[in-house]
Amino acid sequence: MTVDSIQDKTCSAEKMVTKGLKGVVAADTTISDVDGDLGKLIYRGYSIDDLANFSTFEETAYLLLKGELPDQKQRADFNTLLVHHREIEPQVLHFLRTLPRGIPPMTALRSAVSVSGAYDPLAEDESPAANFQKTIRLTSEMTTIVAAIRRLSVGLEPVSPRADLSHAGNFLYMLNGVAPSSDAEKAMDLILILHAEHGLNASTFAARVIAATLSDMYSSVTGAISALKGPLHGGANTEVLKTLMQVGTVENVIPWVEGVRAKKGKFMGFGHAVYKVEDPRAAHLKELSRRLGIETSNTKWYDISIAMEQAVLASIHKHCNVDFYSASLQHYMGIPGDLFTCVFAASRIVGWCAHVLEQLHDNKIIRPSSNYVGPAERKYLPIARRVWFGWLLRAKSFVLRTRCVCHNLTKGGVTEAERLQDSSAGDDRIAKRGGVTEPNSSVMQ
Repeated sequence: MTVDSIQDKTCSAEKMVTKGLKGVVAADTTISDVDGDLGKLIYRGYSIDDLANFSTFEETAYLLLKGELPDQKQRADFNTLLVHHREIEPQVLHFLRTLPRGIPPMTALRSAVSVSGAYDPLAEDESPAANFQKTIRLTSEMTTIVAAIRRLSVGLEPVSPRADLSHAGNFLYMLNGVAPSSDAEKAMDLILILHAEHGLNASTFAARVIAATLSDMYSSVTGAISALKGPLHGGANTEVLKTLMQVGTVENVIPWVEGVRAKKGKFMGFGHAVYKVEDPRAAHLKELSRRLGIETSNTKWYDISIAMEQAVLASIHKHCNVDFYSASLQHYMGIPGDLFTCVFAASRIVGWCAHVLEQLHDNKIIRPSSNYVGPAERKYLPIARRVWFGWLLRAKSFVLRTRCVCHNLTKGGVTEAERLQDSSAGDDRIAKRGGVTEPNSSVMQ
């Protein structure tokens, strides 16, 4: 094979790379369908609108994990299991107490889930029954861990869970130390339902990649939390809250939007990587934000959000996403901004576990290829020869890159050198006419 043919192959291969795997189908799934063109989200065949309006988090979790909505007995048994696993091991709580003050909540959550796995007697049992028990345990204890992280970070003692409250109500009780209002409980239940699952996003994909190696459930979930911790995945609603605080008043919204546009900045909470139309989850959170604003006698943050949604939509023609109204809503519920991503994880844990179970049901290790664009094979040089020979290696690399560029520029049999030659000849003709070009009859003047 000649150098030119190798170079042609390299240039061609580079065009096949899909950065971020956008549009690449990596798995078949029965768990959810995200239709970005129509703005629809479906869990196991059920519209997110129906689940948000009529279901509960416990029922939705059962649906995602089992594939069907539960009957009365199944729902009661499932709720009993969730309540049973609300208490976390004393060793995990002790671990949280030993963490340094000021540690990011997601760092604490990631580490605590990993520690929790060390005290689960079923951690290394990979049977389907054991894996399902682990999903229940993780789903239930995640809220207890998040609440403990929050309270310890501000010098308060963790609050023990209550068996008589719903999953959402107990979460808020452990966070704030008081039983929530019915609207606050409904708001948390809705947040948990809407964030529970969303296709093959970065954290879910990470969980499936880890599960495909036949590692344990706790490893998969810890990896998923690590992916969610990244600001390009989780954390958008935290930035929305910071923006609301920065804007401060409804009157400041328009100047703020104009300022962001002038600086070519980003509007956090607007647009989506999948949805081309309105995020179907956003409207549900919007209404509850309004209701909690009224309940707390402070509609300021809701009012700013409404004005900002209208102004940004008019300015850049992008709808708000699920993160936008979840910011003001969680703020009304007494949840601090730095805990928003942990709340996200306490919901998405169900989706992660459902995908791990699905991956294990028909497993094949996930091993994509890469396109090597480094230097060609070269000879090993003793260290004494590398200093003076380094310039030669760099020159060779430059020549190879130049060949690739020339290959891409050569279209229709005309090389870049020929284009430059034609351009130079044209300049000479113009100079001979005194610097004035003559009109071309084939071009409209």
